[in-house]
Amino acid sequence: MADKTRIVVLGGGYGGVAAMKKLYRKLKGNPNIEFTLIDRNQYHTLMTELHEVAGSRVDPASVQISFKRIFSGTRIKVVTDTIQNIDFENKRLLSKNAKYDYDYLIIAAGGDPEFFGIEGIQDNSFTLWSLEDAMRIRTHVEECFRKAACEPDPFERRKLLTFVIAGAGFTGVELAGELAERRRVLCRQYHIEEREVRIIIVEALGKILAMLSDKLRDKAEKYLKKLGVDVYLNSPIFKAEPQCVIIEGGKKIEAATIVWTAGIHGSELTAKLNLTKGQEARGECSYASWEEGIHGMSGCRFEEDEVYLVGKRGRILVNELMQSVDHENVFLVGDILWFVEGGKVLPQIVETALQTADVAADNIIAMVEGKPERRKFKSNYHGFMVSIGSKHAVSNAGGIELSGFFAMALKHLVNLHYLWGLAGLNAVWGYLTHEFFEMKDGRSFVGSHLAAKIPVYWAVPLRLFLGVKWFLEGAKKVGQGWLNPGEGGLFHVDPSKIKIPGVKFGDVTSAASAAAETATKAVEKAAEAVTAATGAAAQTAKQAVEAASDAVSAATGAAAGAAQAWGQALISTDSWLYKIYEWIAQHIIGIHPTVAFFMQVGLVLTEIGIGLALFSGTFTFLAAAVSIGLGLMFIISAMGSSELLWYIFAALVMMGGAGRGFGLDHWIIPWIKDWWNKRKIAKKTYLYLGEPRD
Repeated sequence: MADKTRIVVLGGGYGGVAAMKKLYRKLKGNPNIEFTLIDRNQYHTLMTELHEVAGSRVDPASVQISFKRIFSGTRIKVVTDTIQNIDFENKRLLSKNAKYDYDYLIIAAGGDPEFFGIEGIQDNSFTLWSLEDAMRIRTHVEECFRKAACEPDPFERRKLLTFVIAGAGFTGVELAGELAERRRVLCRQYHIEEREVRIIIVEALGKILAMLSDKLRDKAEKYLKKLGVDVYLNSPIFKAEPQCVIIEGGKKIEAATIVWTAGIHGSELTAKLNLTKGQEARGECSYASWEEGIHGMSGCRFEEDEVYLVGKRGRILVNELMQSVDHENVFLVGDILWFVEGGKVLPQIVETALQTADVAADNIIAMVEGKPERRKFKSNYHGFMVSIGSKHAVSNAGGIELSGFFAMALKHLVNLHYLWGLAGLNAVWGYLTHEFFEMKDGRSFVGSHLAAKIPVYWAVPLRLFLGVKWFLEGAKKVGQGWLNPGEGGLFHVDPSKIKIPGVKFGDVTSAASAAAETATKAVEKAAEAVTAATGAAAQTAKQAVEAASDAVSAATGAAAGAAQAWGQALISTDSWLYKIYEWIAQHIIGIHPTVAFFMQVGLVLTEIGIGLALFSGTFTFLAAAVSIGLGLMFIISAMGSSELLWYIFAALVMMGGAGRGFGLDHWIIPWIKDWWNKRKIAKKTYLYLGEPRD
């Protein structure tokens, strides 16, 4: 047996996941390769959406995609551990309690906040660099409002209701937009005037969002001011104290909340790695916790044995292959690397992580397969998108500048595209659910229109009524002989017993089609009678009307149940839709009387089955979907009246989980969901419901 080749990816962020997915896709056919991804968490974090959690727009679960979901159906081993150092000579990663050997290593450990050595800033600020950070801000903001509502001292109340965001980059602007929207909700909840709440962005430069054009920057700043956000430009922070920041020049801003979003550098791991750095952080040291890494320490105090000082951090120098300049089997991707392209260092953004991961994975694949070709990195950035609250954004993606509704829609589409590649339909549906279908307080660019819900018990009477109606329609057809094949039995079906409209066998036309023809003649006869009546005596007119009535009654009685069941057809037999149906009826259903009869029986049994399923609340979603399909078929075949429209619209309501209320779906669906999530096909196709199961 050949020796195993061990490929390890350290870090489950954007770059780490992208690299591992590509490595597995290209090399999964080789059974001698072991794939391992190591991360301190069990989930991939959507870092670009953390501001939504911090501002309470979405729940924390919305930015977590478990590695179980991402790598379901694969033989990728995911290890939850915190790597403390790497022994490059012996090709081994070291944690507190374990060792992990590798042949090829991709380091995608990400970056951490950079405090630039500013006195007091880490001790007295929050950061927004992890899910834990976002949850701390989320809880702290609401706590400030709760305390302010009971605070009699106006000075303390003002501090509690002042929120300072240091940095007017993407994260700072996005967080400011979220807090501005959250302010409205919390002010109503705690009976506080909105004008009392101050949200301030403090920026050292003379402009916000430096990577965007002046036009987009102006629109972004204008919208921030519309939301009531104050923007202080040319205001570098000199020092921070408890609940206070001091701007260069001596100006103080008293605030119970200071969020630092003004810098990013290498992670604390890079201070320990014996690798050549391209640049080192400015600060001599930063605080870090063993579990969470570097972050702002405001409102977060650890025991002494949980916190340590990090020395010189930095970004690791790589060549154009995304390869460490020190070890040819070690590659780096994302925020942790330092590479200069065209005189500029690669920006620490998601696209950099994804594109460097693509290059690193390709080069490892070539090395594993013994191919001499190597891929050199060349960036291909598509632009930037910045949301300002839930309803507004600015974007220059693809060279097209957008703002407002369309920019926000584009941001959602980009997120959906990424999630589709990450975990398929499962992740996409989760995003739509969190961002639209379960959104509270109307904080979506489509408001609450998709999130409003009705209690399931309101749908129960409608479900029961719809079920009874379908059952009675099926029972009526049974009484009209739809299940009677004639004296010849199932395999010698009497063609005259076929009641499906449009079906013809030689000179014999189905009962329903014959009825339709008779009805047409009856109408013509009635018209002639009425015409004759216009010029005749009163007695003659009376006789003509009676004759027309008799003719129509005869036609109705000859309709073999179809017209009786549904009344006046919504579409005529001259419509193009009916012509399509007629072709199907003649060339597929009408291929043989036995085939047509089985189709007829299936139709009746389906109606009865829909009725029973809806009435009992069993597989309600499926029954409702079939109900819609059957209703449309009846309409197209000229058998359906306007009554069928409410069958269809009522079925749409049923698909919203009506069977969970006083129905068997209350027990059946959870069992099926659990059973299905364990199946291999569900994992490989990402069609599991919620989380996959072992």
